[in-house]
Amino acid sequence: MKFKHIITTIFGVALFFSCATNPFTGKKTIALVSNNQLFPSSIAQYNQVKSESKIITGTKDAEMIRRVGQRIATAAERWLDANGYQGYLNNYKWEYSLIDSDQVNAWAMPGGKIAFYTGILPIAENETGVAAIMGHEVAHALANHGQQRISKGELQKYIGLGVAVGTSGQSAEAQQAWMQAYGVGSTLGILAYSRKHETESDAIGIKLMAIAGYNPDEASELWKRMKAKSGGQAPPIFLSTHPSNDSRIQNLKNLSQEAKNEAKKYGVTSFRPIN
Repeated sequence: MKFKHIITTIFGVALFFSCATNPFTGKKTIALVSNNQLFPSSIAQYNQVKSESKIITGTKDAEMIRRVGQRIATAAERWLDANGYQGYLNNYKWEYSLIDSDQVNAWAMPGGKIAFYTGILPIAENETGVAAIMGHEVAHALANHGQQRISKGELQKYIGLGVAVGTSGQSAEAQQAWMQAYGVGSTLGILAYSRKHETESDAIGIKLMAIAGYNPDEASELWKRMKAKSGGQAPPIFLSTHPSNDSRIQNLKNLSQEAKNEAKKYGVTSFRPIN
């Protein structure tokens, strides 16, 4: 059918011109929006969030967030330099903000803009717990997950246009069936993509925290506390943007020794006390 060729062409052109290999994952990913376009927008959005929030500065906690963030970013740069990616972070403008809010949350934006909410600090419990969260959030930025999500959204728009053109002579029911078949407008496809990113960030982040001198065993302990905070409740895994608590805890336990072995390559054979 004609519209199959349209969609195939869209996929082929998009993949041919926009695939990039990420050094941290080793995978080719779609990058329809370049970092040169994305980073300025990211900075603007980050600044808007800051202007609308109460940013805590000059406190022990604020200094800890900045200190841990810098150590994790330095660990990332050491890893990149050792693996032949000198200068990869030149366009990153690292910034770490502590936001006064009860939200149990932390997030990263493309280009190295990180936010922690005070509501997550009791669960982090200590600086090593903060490092586990920071490593994970920094990993999102380093793995270009924001870029991938935006690119996937753009690709879905193009596919939707192709399906609409190719099925213009068919019934509304047939058009809707093809939209669903190609995942256009489907939130489930986006959620699954997010779970993949969360798992990738766990794997990258636990190595970064270890290279930065923080005990990677604490990553699984952090998620035990996260599970306790939620009362063990979580949405079904197929409707969650994060892996289940139990699978995440077990995965981080499995990754801990690998992270320690990676840290040894950089002369890290002991870790900062957990207090």
